[in-house]
Amino acid sequence: MSALVAILMGSRNDAPLMEPTEKALESLGIPFETHVMSAHRTPDRVREFARGAADAGIGVVICAAGGAAHLPGAVAAQTTLPVIGVPLATSEVAGGLDAVFGVLQMPPGVPVAGVAVGGWGARNAAYLAAAILSLAHPDVRESYAAFRAAQSG
Repeated sequence: MSALVAILMGSRNDAPLMEPTEKALESLGIPFETHVMSAHRTPDRVREFARGAADAGIGVVICAAGGAAHLPGAVAAQTTLPVIGVPLATSEVAGGLDAVFGVLQMPPGVPVAGVAVGGWGARNAAYLAAAILSLAHPDVRESYAAFRAAQSG
């Protein structure tokens, strides 16, 4: 099965911070792909990827974003797929609060879903992607429901 989720990050340095996302998706059996591309350093690559993601079978895009946190918004501007922003505390500004605002303060009509800063957010991005994909993928719905049942028991 081709990837249902794309994980994007602006720098290879973000890879360890997004490992919880990858591990959660793996545990749920959701195929994904991971890419490094920057809203500022490689904007053409971001635009090309976002515009072609739906045709490639991607159902949800998860974007790691620190500092100005423009990657999720840059992706959301180019696709109607659900975009989830994971704010990263990569700067010295209030433990990632700058990234939270960058992810959440999107103009009406170009939404980005936001999760918590750091590891909890990285994991919850995977679970939110699973919930979204559950609408159209019964196998994901079953896997995610089993996870939720197991964690509450």
